[in-house]
Amino acid sequence: MDRAILSGGRAFSAFLFDMDGTLLSSVIAAERVWARWASGHGLDIDAFLPTIHGVRAIDTVRRWVPPGFDAEAEASKVTLAEIEDIDGIAQIAGAEAFLSSLPENRWGIVTSAPRALARRRLEAVGLPAPAVLITADDVTNGKPHPDCYRLAAQTLGFDASDCLVFEDAPAGISAGEQAGASVLVIRATHMHPLETAHPGIDDYDGLRVSVDADGSMRLHISND
Repeated sequence: MDRAILSGGRAFSAFLFDMDGTLLSSVIAAERVWARWASGHGLDIDAFLPTIHGVRAIDTVRRWVPPGFDAEAEASKVTLAEIEDIDGIAQIAGAEAFLSSLPENRWGIVTSAPRALARRRLEAVGLPAPAVLITADDVTNGKPHPDCYRLAAQTLGFDASDCLVFEDAPAGISAGEQAGASVLVIRATHMHPLETAHPGIDDYDGLRVSVDADGSMRLHISND
């Protein structure tokens, strides 16, 4: 575990944030929508729901529906339902204040949600949409593939190996790892412990950033 990440011992060129489960909690709304979809397709809901988190809707649909279904159409239906259903969505504690403390050109959001859904959820909880917002619409291969994090880092003008990825789900953690980035796990929405070698925090309360002369950033927790 790289404890230097949380003690100011490591500087990063940029921060890359997952959205759902990392900056905001949407699990109740998402599972409500997906449970209805799964029920309509005769799926075992208890087995199905744990598989939806951190990955694109299209990849979930392709994994579960039999050949012959129009996976694109099914994923679009789910996305539209998620855009309509934002009841229960909330910020992760301290997220807005932390994002507001970051230099504008040094962070981005990398989400498995389509762009319309990402903007809807960010707006619903009052979080800013960054200039760099990489969504399911921007990559061919979604998480756990590293393409999304590499694209975000490149768009910001940095190499992924110089970035810190904030993630909550195994698929996103794997994407960050494969991109060559360092990873910080956000545990706010975890109902069960997640086995990982990466450092983690419960939320953003007590987390602050300092900026070096070259614009790179260091993390500090309040008890450092």
